[in-house]
Amino acid sequence: MTPQIPQSEDGVIGFPAPLGNCSALFVAPDSLHLLSRWDEIMNVVHDWQLRDEKAVWHPYTQHQNWISDNPPVIDSADGVWLTDVSGRRLLDACGSLWVTSYQHGDPRIKAAVADQLDQLDHSSFFGATHTIGIRLAERLIELAPTSTESTERLSKVFYGNDGASMVDAALKMAYQFSVQSGSPREVVLHLENSFHGDSIGASSIMGGDQSRSTYGPLLLKVRKTDSPGPVNGESAPAAAARAIAALESTLAEVGSRCCALIVEPMIQGAGGMRPYHADFLRACRTLADKHGVLLICDEVAAGVARTGRMWATEHAGIVPDIMLCGKGVTGGVLPLSALLATDRVASAFVGSEPSSMFFHGHTYAANPLACAAALESLAIATELDLPSMARQKGDLLGDLLDRVAKHEAVHEVRRLGVMTGIELGTDLPRAGFRVCQAAQERGVWIRSLGDTLVLMPPLAITPEELELMAGVVEESLDDVFAK
Repeated sequence: MTPQIPQSEDGVIGFPAPLGNCSALFVAPDSLHLLSRWDEIMNVVHDWQLRDEKAVWHPYTQHQNWISDNPPVIDSADGVWLTDVSGRRLLDACGSLWVTSYQHGDPRIKAAVADQLDQLDHSSFFGATHTIGIRLAERLIELAPTSTESTERLSKVFYGNDGASMVDAALKMAYQFSVQSGSPREVVLHLENSFHGDSIGASSIMGGDQSRSTYGPLLLKVRKTDSPGPVNGESAPAAAARAIAALESTLAEVGSRCCALIVEPMIQGAGGMRPYHADFLRACRTLADKHGVLLICDEVAAGVARTGRMWATEHAGIVPDIMLCGKGVTGGVLPLSALLATDRVASAFVGSEPSSMFFHGHTYAANPLACAAALESLAIATELDLPSMARQKGDLLGDLLDRVAKHEAVHEVRRLGVMTGIELGTDLPRAGFRVCQAAQERGVWIRSLGDTLVLMPPLAITPEELELMAGVVEESLDDVFAK
């Protein structure tokens, strides 16, 4: 017997789904004929899940739970919506893991990639160059943060494929810089709650204990200092002052052996979406200069407008020695990352000896298709003023989450621009996952970091869609924590 079908004002159809934990399927009105083949549709979904289980090893996934967790099988995307193989639509509340800066399927980026494909698909950046890679480097330098307190500029661009590879490049670069400057320094300083990727180098500077307890013998020599994120009711300035004092103390101890201080500027992302006061980032610049340490700002997550500035570093008005970007640079269309360095850093690698060159590189570095996507994505960011859009929509999202912040299961809501974390205060096993599953059943795709729900929607999201997203979060909390 066909179930009763509710229809929303926008014509989207929802009906029960018998598979796993999914209780709602959303189908476009022109797909109503699919209702007569309901079992067939669900068998298609389950078939894809079983094929996946047999052939695929997913990142950060315990596969013992994979099928019972009912992962969506995404088939297409448009705007801020994903569509799975059954026709169900899901609002992409996390920007497909923070990469979709404006929208899926943007016609300008698609056209730019298609045009580039007609001209040049790939050409090595080893011993050769190409026009689109040069143009993107020039544009990144034009958009790079500046400071009224310094004449330093980020003026050289080194390309990679993803954020973690750029972190490893930066760490190798900082160490080699210290060697070629006549003072070898083997220690890297990072923050509690930091996350910079999961390559061996990046895992070494992960703020939690998981990487060190599992991969300890493989990791680099590092030191950790306090996070500037407020805890236990601290104000943001007080938390910054505490972290600055800890940083001063740590650098007094290991500064002469430290080649780099690496930070996520203004907000720690995968460490729990923890914003902090700009005073801390300014102190990082001052103390790095005092101790002869290179300051690396990892903008992979926060860069390209998400915080309400083009680069999060701009909130503090400083210029790092090395800046990393990735994720949203191409608008989420193709993988590309970049390292921007000052002339002072780059000049240390210029010399007559082959050993003075930087021994690092990637086969697909500066892939022309990715460069074309990045150039068009950056054009969209400036022409549409995405930083302003992130401020406005972030403020609206903050207002919409007021009720969520008061929910008995919520410890804290943290936000900078549209980068938002909702930390749960509960001992319920897999609480974050359970809330994400409940949201998925209502047509909103959220990922959690443990028991912190992360919202970072594409900036094309409308006020109505933001309201839908916030409402689903509240309803999902009620579902999971119903008395």
